[in-house]
Amino acid sequence: MRDLVYEAFAAEGRAPSVGELARRTQSTAGDVLGVLRDLAEAHALVLTPDGDAVRMAHPFTSAPMAFVVTPVDGHDDRRWWGGCAWDSFGIGAALHLDVRIDTACPQCGTHLSFPTGPEIPPPAELAVRFPRPAEQWWDDVVGTCTMIRMFCDRAHAGRWTADNAPGSGHITDATTVWRLAQPWYGDRLDPGFRPHSREHNQALLEECGLTGPFWRLP
Repeated sequence: MRDLVYEAFAAEGRAPSVGELARRTQSTAGDVLGVLRDLAEAHALVLTPDGDAVRMAHPFTSAPMAFVVTPVDGHDDRRWWGGCAWDSFGIGAALHLDVRIDTACPQCGTHLSFPTGPEIPPPAELAVRFPRPAEQWWDDVVGTCTMIRMFCDRAHAGRWTADNAPGSGHITDATTVWRLAQPWYGDRLDPGFRPHSREHNQALLEECGLTGPFWRLP
């Protein structure tokens, strides 16, 4: 079931419906919902508030958030919604594809548009702000993703924080987040994918220099 969800996101930029999944698996809608809820409980995907559809399958999201991701190759017309700055890098990583990310700086509204991919880092001056510590990410995962935003630079991220959420969050450079996204999401579409352990993911954070209490996973 999980693989079918990711297949639809990768190929068409959308989440499959419960009816579609039931048809593909020759099962009932009730059975599909049961499996989806189990996957959501395991943090393998995120359901809508009513629990009757797929909202997110990281790094993909079924609804617009703040990022649009498109292939750099002009002959590939796929389009994905990026749930956050990290997930937007993760889409290129998961698809092993060079992409263009389009978003806007929350502080000044400047349109940010740049190519990136598994071997192409983002512009060095860009910054990313994480709104809450790692141990709280899944308390409201959609809310967390919504606020992992990309800024023109650290100064703009700092000003936005001072004006809107003083004393909270963590600001890092976008290149660090890009580096983290490659191993975090790079195997997400592989056949036989198995979720990473907490220890594995903690090591990925540390390898990118994201250490200390803020980055400690639950």
